[in-house]
Amino acid sequence: MKIYRKILLFTAAAAFAVAGVAQVENAGGVRKRSGRDKKNTENKAGAVTDRMQGFFTTREPHDADLAYMREIYRQLDLSKPENTPLYYPEDIIDGQKNLFRLILDLVVDGSVPAYEYLDGREIFSDQYKVNVADMLDRFGIYYTTGRGSTERNPKFVIEEADVPTGQVLNYYIIEKWEFDRRSNRMKTRVEAICPVLNRASDFGGESKYPMFWVRYDQLRPHLASQYVFLSDDNNLPQYSIDDYFNLGMYDGEIYKTRNLRNLSMMQMYPDPDDLSRAQDSIDNRLRSYGKDMWVPTREEYLAQKEREEAIAAALAAGDTIPDRTVVDAKSVTETKKARSRKSTRKRAARKPKVSSGGSGSNAPNSSAAKSVRRRKK
Repeated sequence: MKIYRKILLFTAAAAFAVAGVAQVENAGGVRKRSGRDKKNTENKAGAVTDRMQGFFTTREPHDADLAYMREIYRQLDLSKPENTPLYYPEDIIDGQKNLFRLILDLVVDGSVPAYEYLDGREIFSDQYKVNVADMLDRFGIYYTTGRGSTERNPKFVIEEADVPTGQVLNYYIIEKWEFDRRSNRMKTRVEAICPVLNRASDFGGESKYPMFWVRYDQLRPHLASQYVFLSDDNNLPQYSIDDYFNLGMYDGEIYKTRNLRNLSMMQMYPDPDDLSRAQDSIDNRLRSYGKDMWVPTREEYLAQKEREEAIAAALAAGDTIPDRTVVDAKSVTETKKARSRKSTRKRAARKPKVSSGGSGSNAPNSSAAKSVRRRKK
């Protein structure tokens, strides 16, 4: 009996050993975490996973699904009230960073790649990736080499006092306006962001130095975790920086559009008045492009015609601002019906009641008859 038990125990031990070897050799096997694995997990605790990045990545639409596409370059002036959420806080407060500190930390850390500023001919490929050390030297940002830095994997340490946050007073962004055939909608998305340094030039005045481009999709997972408040009246941060860009809460003027000659708006329209008119014209065309492609139905055409007739009637009656008083034909018709019902009720209320005592009876006679009936006999 003892020999039989020993044989069973030996067989079980051999089976467990074979299973352990299979787990080590198998890619999906379960094995005990080593100290090195724990260290790698701790280092990547705040990193963005592939799944998270895929959730925030916008797929490029196919050319067959697009009826129209235009690239617009805008300049965001951080002195405007609508754009100040990107500048403040100037210093890190309770882990909250402004947009430039966030972008610079991600680029220096190697979490997000940066691309060369090519002035209208941007190419987001490995060939045009920015060398971080060269970029920091070019813009005079002091740094030291971090511990464990190698030639293949360099690490940089930048002190808070050396971060030029106060000099980044502008951003360039690339907008893509795309009209989708499938949804019949004009869609707008930000493709890339470029911080711009504002420094005094050698000949006096102030010069702008675009630093690098960062693709917006690669920034989105990090921007979605940074919340800002948009006005001084409400100090509750309800929107993230990602919401700020996706909802178009910024105010930026067009400084360039993609064109064959690669000219800026200033080069195409030297006169300031012509430049302002051209910028407004481009904005209006982009926002009304979808409306121009929409063919109205018979009911919509008749409603529009009714509205135009109502506006013409209001102008003939002496109304100087008919668009503010006449909203649409339906509201005008409902207003007329409500007025007619009100006047009918008033006329019904004014009509005298005829008593049942006879056609010649009136209020005094009826009251006298009532008093006679109540008199004691």
